[in-house]
Amino acid sequence: MASRRTVAPAVVWAAGLLVALAGAGPAACAGDASGPAPADQAGRQAPIAPAPASRRPPPSLRPGAPERLEVRVLAEYPHDPEAFTQGLLLHEGHLYESTGRYGLSELRRVVPETGELVQRRELPAHLFGEGLALVPGGAGEPGRLVQLTWQEETALVWDAADLSPRGELAYRGEGWGLAWDGSRLVMSDGSSWLTFRDAADFEELGRVRVTLQGRPLSRLNELEWADGALWANVWGTHRLVRIDSATGEVTGVTDLTELEARLTPEEALGIDVLNGIAWWPERGTFLVTGKLWPRVFEVALE
Repeated sequence: MASRRTVAPAVVWAAGLLVALAGAGPAACAGDASGPAPADQAGRQAPIAPAPASRRPPPSLRPGAPERLEVRVLAEYPHDPEAFTQGLLLHEGHLYESTGRYGLSELRRVVPETGELVQRRELPAHLFGEGLALVPGGAGEPGRLVQLTWQEETALVWDAADLSPRGELAYRGEGWGLAWDGSRLVMSDGSSWLTFRDAADFEELGRVRVTLQGRPLSRLNELEWADGALWANVWGTHRLVRIDSATGEVTGVTDLTELEARLTPEEALGIDVLNGIAWWPERGTFLVTGKLWPRVFEVALE
């Protein structure tokens, strides 16, 4: 099985998203009228045909365009170019990272400013690591890290203090991104749907469909809860979207193409797609990277 995702179909889809944001019709964002988009985490993907023009709502009936957010790069930090980044979060001064690929998946604790690896836990070879979220503990408890797997329908639970294993949770379907919104877990599966789950038993609490100007937005990947809103990588593009988790409406979009452009030609040779968002609440900034990227970027979105 290939470890790298196919790029060409995603480029076509990204162009469709640009057209949608310009107001010419967001058909290319629809992707999945009845379920997950035909894409996978290891590179197999079928092109998605645009919706027929007759199905598009007239411009006067489409919701307002999302806010365009500009990116300002504040700093760059080292990142392990062997890390196939799937999930990313900051907690008590450390960066926690879930990496993917069969036989290479791990959970890591890293010093964000230096990239120093403090601790790691290897996953069994048959598991492909995916999204990662921290569920806070009670008084005197360190909290739990919940790590998704791609197609194995298993979430691994780790002690946030020492990364010791604390059990497993089961679910149906694929696992892509995961975030904690303060009261429940929010999970993506590559489609336009977000699933809300109970942190204790992972039971489904509800779902919401993400829409961009009234059309479903699929390929939602890594998730991060930041300052009262949910953020998501859109797989295969350089875009982050801000989502109102109550309605599913995309309220903000930012283009991070500039980050890849900052890599040298040598650094860019072996990289995969943009993926990984960590909110730094003390600074009001994000740490963003990609799969096999040699750098993590601290950015402000304004």
